[in-house]
Amino acid sequence: MTAIKHALQRDIFTPNDERLLSIVNVCKAGKKKKNCFLCATVTTERPVQVKVVKVKKSDKGDFYKRQIAWALRDLAVVDAKDAVKENPEFDLHFEKIYKWVASSTAEKNAFISCIWKLNQRYLRKKIDFVNVSAQLLEELPKVTEESVPSGENQSVTGGDEEAVDEYQELNAREEQDIEIMMEGCEYAISNAEAFAEKLSRELQVLDGANIQSIMASEKQVTILMQLLDEALKEVDQIELKLSSYEEMLQSVKEQMDQISESNHLIHLSNTNNVKLLSEIEFLVNHMDLAKGHIKALQEGDLASSRGIEACTNAADALLQCMNVALRPGHDMLLAVKQQQQRFSDLREHFARRLASHLNNVFVQQGHDQSSTLAQHSVELTLPNHHPFHRDLLRYAKLMEWLKSTDYGKYEGLTKNYMDYLSRLYEREIKDFFEVAKIKMTGTTKESKKFATLPRKESAVKQETESLHGSSGKLTGSTSSLNKLSVQSSGNRRSQSSSLLDMGNMSASDLDVADRTKFDKIFEQVLSELEPLCLAEQDFISKFFKLQQHQSMSGTMTEAEDLDGGALSRQHNSGTLLPVSSEKDMIRQMMIKIFRCIEPELNNLIALGDKIDSFNSLYMLVKMSHHVWTAQNVDPASFLSTTLGNVLVTVKRNFDKCISNQIRQMEEVKISKKSKVGILPFVVEFEEFAGLAESIFKNAERRGDLDKAYTKLIRGVFINVEKVANESQKTPRDVVMMENFHHIFATLSRLKISCLEAEKKEAKQKYTDHLQSYVIYSLGQPLEKLNHFFEGVEARVAQGIREEEVSYQLAFNKQELRKVIREYPGKEVKKGLDNLYKKVDKHLCEEENLLQVVWHSMQDEFIRQYKHFEGLIARCYPGSGVTMEFTIQDILDYCSSIAQSH
Repeated sequence: MTAIKHALQRDIFTPNDERLLSIVNVCKAGKKKKNCFLCATVTTERPVQVKVVKVKKSDKGDFYKRQIAWALRDLAVVDAKDAVKENPEFDLHFEKIYKWVASSTAEKNAFISCIWKLNQRYLRKKIDFVNVSAQLLEELPKVTEESVPSGENQSVTGGDEEAVDEYQELNAREEQDIEIMMEGCEYAISNAEAFAEKLSRELQVLDGANIQSIMASEKQVTILMQLLDEALKEVDQIELKLSSYEEMLQSVKEQMDQISESNHLIHLSNTNNVKLLSEIEFLVNHMDLAKGHIKALQEGDLASSRGIEACTNAADALLQCMNVALRPGHDMLLAVKQQQQRFSDLREHFARRLASHLNNVFVQQGHDQSSTLAQHSVELTLPNHHPFHRDLLRYAKLMEWLKSTDYGKYEGLTKNYMDYLSRLYEREIKDFFEVAKIKMTGTTKESKKFATLPRKESAVKQETESLHGSSGKLTGSTSSLNKLSVQSSGNRRSQSSSLLDMGNMSASDLDVADRTKFDKIFEQVLSELEPLCLAEQDFISKFFKLQQHQSMSGTMTEAEDLDGGALSRQHNSGTLLPVSSEKDMIRQMMIKIFRCIEPELNNLIALGDKIDSFNSLYMLVKMSHHVWTAQNVDPASFLSTTLGNVLVTVKRNFDKCISNQIRQMEEVKISKKSKVGILPFVVEFEEFAGLAESIFKNAERRGDLDKAYTKLIRGVFINVEKVANESQKTPRDVVMMENFHHIFATLSRLKISCLEAEKKEAKQKYTDHLQSYVIYSLGQPLEKLNHFFEGVEARVAQGIREEEVSYQLAFNKQELRKVIREYPGKEVKKGLDNLYKKVDKHLCEEENLLQVVWHSMQDEFIRQYKHFEGLIARCYPGSGVTMEFTIQDILDYCSSIAQSH
């Protein structure tokens, strides 16, 4: 163990200026026995630092390495486990508990004893020793040389300056001094005894010199003592003088203290007086209400402008006095409490007076405004509330004062205002809409019940009889479709507008003037409502001091996306909903005041749709424009929301109108004995498109019309083809040709951009069916000649050469001449005349396509003639066989026939 200790001192601790005091061989408790050493060390330089170092032998060589070090001051507890029995286990409590097992109990005891002594000397007993015998903590354990090697039982004694140790190395300075002494003596190494004797002699000489020096200085010491005695006497005299001076100064000090105390009391009194005056001035300046203000609050005239101004100033002064920020302790003063109570009484009294007066003003306004309703009953205008608003706005500052001081009365006034004004506006708006309905229907006020049952039943009966009569003409007449369309023109519009609701008025009574009149009335209704709502909303904001914030958060759904779906309508609720802001409060007040606007607008829209379903086009354009205008002002306002909800209803009626027209197309029945001509729904589409283009010019909702156009034109195309397939009297190609020509002409004239593809499609269908009809019809006049040349072409197709066809028995020159002789010029002209009559019978006069078709047939006939001549020239060369009529004859025949008819 001694060798290990010396090796550790040399290799690990000496390079770090540390001295090893004790060592113990340990391993961790409860684990595999990996031995290591715990070393107690101190530094050689001051201040001394005491450490416990864990040293471990390296696995790769025969040397030791420093693993971890703990400062001894961090050691809290040393637990020896058992103070009576020998036990090699012990615990050291640093930042955590380390459990160790020593290689022997003696080593453990020696290490713990060393730690105890270091604790006594350097840490002043800060470490707790548990389960350690008292004998171990008093003196070093007496162990044998065998159990504890020499040097391991060294310890640090409590009273000595340095620890006793068998082996102590010289420090660098000591080594240097010894080297200097040895260099000064030649035999220091060769004769150590002589060198030691020399050193002893030199020491004795130095001791003698020191004694002589002390004896020589005895006389000087005596003199010094005498001087000190004299100095002490002088000090005593000075002390006596100082004592007398001190007594004098003490008397002066007492007098000065009395003067200072008197001055302090005077200054304190002055300070208190100044502070008291400041507090009184503060209370007087901030909590004193002028008598004029008190009189104005108690008796001021709230009807005159001067009285209102005086009351406003007094109310502001009262509010300032009540809201003054009192300093600590003011609220405990009786005068302050009394003044505050007086202010509260004044506030309550004036708030009651103000609320009562404003309630009377609201009631009086309702009576005064009702007297002016009579003059507006015959005009489509709403009464002007500007004078009423102007008078009430004089009280706006008082309302703001009431809102901040007595919110309960403010809320009561708000509710009373809504109650009175809602009844007033309900009467005005209902009378206004009654006038609008009268002007729309053209009836007098006495007979304004437009939709009564007897009139509805009469309209149903008339329309039913009219439709039955039209149907009879369709099924029984053999005249042209032009005549039929003239007879049924009075009923066609009725069918379009009232297919689902036969109780509607007959559309035969309507004309452009009627629709223009409806458009102007509807526009005037919206133009009257819009400024009324905006003026009332602006007044509510100013009078009740509610801020209108511009925000896009409440923007309603874009108008193009409105498809008639359900939209929440809180207007119908009679109670105010909880509000989250002043803007919501304005909107809910408007809802309560104008709760009748939306139902009345919906009733007016229903009436307009009842009069003429095409009125939904006018209403859609006008309503969209007003919604767009309202949204630009405030997207979440009452007006914007209300008009947006009504716009949903208008859009539904518009969609219903389109659906009715498509259903009308699908239910059209044609006569089996009369020619078809231009179908009714084709004419109706033309009428609808012309009207819509005039209405939707520069409109915001053009997209809705384009969608409607697409639906209608598809329905027209499908149902024209359906009727053409069902037609028995008129050829299918004629029905398709005439109707698609009419559609193409209509789309070309109106120039509807979204229907460009349908216009091209209509033109193509018209051209295809014209060509098909011409080819089909021209097979009739020269039937035998056609059959003969078809046979010739068949032989050529079978492989017979064209010049050899004349040798065929059925197609020789004699047969050709025989067939040609059957079609002299006179016979051809007769056949063409019969063809012209047949085409004239097929075509209707409305579309005026007879000459177009006849010219196409002339061109096709000439083409066939040239084809026949080419076959004769190729198949019968040199035969001299020719047709008995020429191309010029054909042109003359066609021209003569066309002119004769």
